[in-house]
Amino acid sequence: MSALVLDGRAVAAAVKGEVAAAVSVLERPPGLATVLVGDDPASAAYVRGKRRDAAEVGIASIHRELGADASQAQVEAVVAGLSGDDSVDGILVQLPLPGGLDAEAVVERIDPAKDADGLHPLNLGRLVLGRPGLRPCTPTGIVRMLDHHNIAVSGKRAVVVGRSFLVGRPLALMLSEKGADATVSIGHSRTKDLAALTREADIVVSAAGRPGLITADHVRPGATVVDVGANRGPHGLVGDVAFDSVKPVAGAITPVPGGVGPMTRAMLLVNTLRAAQARRGR
Repeated sequence: MSALVLDGRAVAAAVKGEVAAAVSVLERPPGLATVLVGDDPASAAYVRGKRRDAAEVGIASIHRELGADASQAQVEAVVAGLSGDDSVDGILVQLPLPGGLDAEAVVERIDPAKDADGLHPLNLGRLVLGRPGLRPCTPTGIVRMLDHHNIAVSGKRAVVVGRSFLVGRPLALMLSEKGADATVSIGHSRTKDLAALTREADIVVSAAGRPGLITADHVRPGATVVDVGANRGPHGLVGDVAFDSVKPVAGAITPVPGGVGPMTRAMLLVNTLRAAQARRGR
């Protein structure tokens, strides 16, 4: 039996509808600031998409753009200015930054209460401690997608392939925290016999950035496979999962594109709304 394809666009549309309804009752719309540094076409396209998403749900868009020759001090000054701007509720710095710039230092200049990407060390620390806070968009979107499709997490074995602070590490924490209650392992480039590890899993999430890494041999029949990969190849965007070979084995699978990507963008809007509500005491 072929796997259920988890349509991220449909779930994201539902999330955006919820955000739009909540925004409509606020006295003034939340403001989302985007910061784009350099002239990378993919980064520019991502930012345009995020700004369109904001407009669709009634969130005001504030945009700052700097050239590829911008200095560390200039980028940090822009972020610091937005952090102090009362019309701004959420800030997104589009990553990666051009070579020579310290992205971590830039992210640390974001006011944690306006950290729409959920990547500030304070918010990541709150996640580690199990405390409320703004959380990284991609892991949050994955959890929301699984919940939307009634895919059980509690008591299940999950393997997350990839250990970045953007996806792998925070997702492992979110799946294993109280209330989610999965048993989680993390695989990575140094894992011996990755296929043996992933075949034990009820849920496999690949966020390694390696096209075709996960094949049918990596998947236990009936498992849920979530593909976070967004690798640009000669024929367009492809994931970490060999979709055509894995789909007949898995119980559910996300496509690339159209799976996790739309959920990441939707959760950016959720974080901006939550930041606005918190700042206004709602």
